[in-house]
Amino acid sequence: MMRDTIILRVVAKLLLPAILIFAFYVQFHGDYGPGGGFQAGVAAAGAIILYGMIFGIPAAQHVIPTTVVQVMVPLGVLIFAGTGVLGLMLGENYLNYSPLRADPGDGQHLGILIVEAGVFITVASTMLAIFYGFGGLADEADAAAAEEGEE
Repeated sequence: MMRDTIILRVVAKLLLPAILIFAFYVQFHGDYGPGGGFQAGVAAAGAIILYGMIFGIPAAQHVIPTTVVQVMVPLGVLIFAGTGVLGLMLGENYLNYSPLRADPGDGQHLGILIVEAGVFITVASTMLAIFYGFGGLADEADAAAAEEGEE
């Protein structure tokens, strides 16, 4: 089992902060170059998934509980879609975020940042929900196999 390997545990503890910093770099650099919410969400979720694979799913669920993940999936979609709806309500089309600020360029920039945050939240939480769901099944199978081995 990977949780018992001290080398993996130490390397994971060294890599996790770097992965998360990279994820936030990609998130906030996304409106100036390649990257954005999707890639950053995958990287951030990948860090938590790595943590769960090394230290166990219960440990990962202690860091980001399942209830938080279940709230974050629709919240991210709401942020993403709500930004466009707000633009519609302010008299523009769905993808024009100019009315969000007095300066149209600033409004567009703010809208893109908000949309990318919504994408980040949705992608990261969806990946974690999938990992928690399938990882929980694997833990149950491991527990059943261990019980059979004891008998």
